[in-house]
Amino acid sequence: MVRRFDYVIVGGSAGAVGCIEALRAVDREKTIALIGEEGDRIYSRALIPYYLGGRIHGDKMLYRPPDFCKQMGVTPWPGRRAVGLDPVRKTVVLDGGEELQYGKLLLATGGRPIVPPVPGLDKKNVFTFVSMADALALAETLPTARAAVVLGGGVIGLMAAETLKNRGLAVTVVELAPRVLAPVVDETASAMVEELFRAKGVPVHTGTTIAQVLGHERAEAVVLTSGETVSCDLVVVAAGVVPRVELAKAAGIAVNRGILVNEKMETSAPDVYACGDCAEGYDFVIEGNRPLPLWPNAYVGGRVAGFNMAGVPREYRWATSMNAMHFFDLYIINAGLNVTRDTADGFETVSRYDREARAYRKFALRDGRLVGFVLVGRVARAGILLRLMREKVDVSSFKHELLDEHFGYASMPESLRWELLAQDVRLGVV
Repeated sequence: MVRRFDYVIVGGSAGAVGCIEALRAVDREKTIALIGEEGDRIYSRALIPYYLGGRIHGDKMLYRPPDFCKQMGVTPWPGRRAVGLDPVRKTVVLDGGEELQYGKLLLATGGRPIVPPVPGLDKKNVFTFVSMADALALAETLPTARAAVVLGGGVIGLMAAETLKNRGLAVTVVELAPRVLAPVVDETASAMVEELFRAKGVPVHTGTTIAQVLGHERAEAVVLTSGETVSCDLVVVAAGVVPRVELAKAAGIAVNRGILVNEKMETSAPDVYACGDCAEGYDFVIEGNRPLPLWPNAYVGGRVAGFNMAGVPREYRWATSMNAMHFFDLYIINAGLNVTRDTADGFETVSRYDREARAYRKFALRDGRLVGFVLVGRVARAGILLRLMREKVDVSSFKHELLDEHFGYASMPESLRWELLAQDVRLGVV
């Protein structure tokens, strides 16, 4: 039996919410189906560390109320997986064999954790860290665990390490790259974070990885490629996430690292859209497509897709890489390009590092325009800096003022300041 819906959404996270809310802002009548592997309760993955750390309860994880689908008139297919897609017949096949026919389709399939082919990583007390199922499984192990190894020194890995340390475990971080957070911040910021973790009693091993996990059914220790052996009661694999593109690729939809979309979030197949971690969207800094696996980008991308699916033209042209994170008591924000010593050719950089205050600011310019920045310690007014990037403002005349932690509109040339504020007034911002 084939059931027909005006709109079908595959994936139940932030992008799905944005899409549903946009569709219902335009039309309350047309039918919507939501296929969600994890059920019909949409939660925030970014809150997993806070849940495991005991700072919030499970109900606080919800991104929308439990009856969101009912409120929005959405037919949920909870705990189901899309296993086939035919863009010609406009059908999606579910793992139970049912077929859903669509008028318009959104692929919001997200990403899947990378699990390296390391002997022993299939043991019972080895976990990933990207879903509620991961969190619940890990939570059951914590009461009897004393030591953990975290494979991966990226944002997710370090958040996991901090959470486990705060739960009283002895934690070791293992990172293959020469430094932690290498894809998102430069060498100075990485060194600050590594110093902080070591000061908190968390050893950080860089330039090495796990060669083997020892133990029978459960991990008891890991052997590093450096030759060192580290005892543990559990292992968290946080080696990164890759876009889930299998459904689109098998259907002949254009895929690079992610599903290719234009500014309207349209894929190469008619009436098929994509957003979130599975997609490659437009980055205004590089003026081209790349994966932007960020929760806000997923929501806005889904919202833009929803409006276009409903026939209301919208474009998403203001996305870029951006992370707001904190580890223990250190706050970090980065946006745009991550310009390091190895990638500095063609860029001008200005920076200021105050070791005593644990504060760092760095800005990358190209042709006088801001294309990337990192703030560590004191991160106020990042929104103003992001706006300068989006407006492609020539900051040459006040580039050194950017290094002041109190930088704001008053720090800019008067003519520019009033131009930007006038835009805010016209847009109703102030």
